[in-house]
Amino acid sequence: MAEEKQKVSRLAFAVPAVFFALVGVFVWGLNNSSEELPSTLIAQTAPPLTLTPLGTSPTPTDADLRTDGVKIVNFWASWCAPCRVEHPILMDLAAEGIPIIGVNYKDQPENALGFLNELGDPYAQIGADANGRNGIEWGLYGVPETFVIDGDGNVVLRFPGPVTESVLNSRIRPAIEEARR
Repeated sequence: MAEEKQKVSRLAFAVPAVFFALVGVFVWGLNNSSEELPSTLIAQTAPPLTLTPLGTSPTPTDADLRTDGVKIVNFWASWCAPCRVEHPILMDLAAEGIPIIGVNYKDQPENALGFLNELGDPYAQIGADANGRNGIEWGLYGVPETFVIDGDGNVVLRFPGPVTESVLNSRIRPAIEEARR
């Protein structure tokens, strides 16, 4: 009988211990999962852009990616809620004089233009990627995605997800400084 009580006591201890260990592993995994999705583009020449015009803004070309100076390429869409979240940050960057190339991804032109009319247009140049081909070439996982490009047309940073104030200061601004070197 005493031996049976010991087994029950060990089991009563083991079940919660295993449960809490699994919860701990799960929580650790959530907190330590990388935000970064792999990109083969880092330190490589940016893929060409072949876009269709969107509105009256100049349409970016492949040559525009290779001009002197740092530039940002931002893939976005009007149907993308996180794109609305990052939009004020992009407006601030544009006001600072950082050229931003906008790639409107798989969107209806009238919706994209309505988005820009409502929230403002941070893009020095903009074009549409209606069929998503450019997104495939750039390794897009979704929108928004932002790339920092140096003056030689090389990708310095790829950031998947919305650019927040924290991301701007911890990732985008350091990449801009690196691209200026």
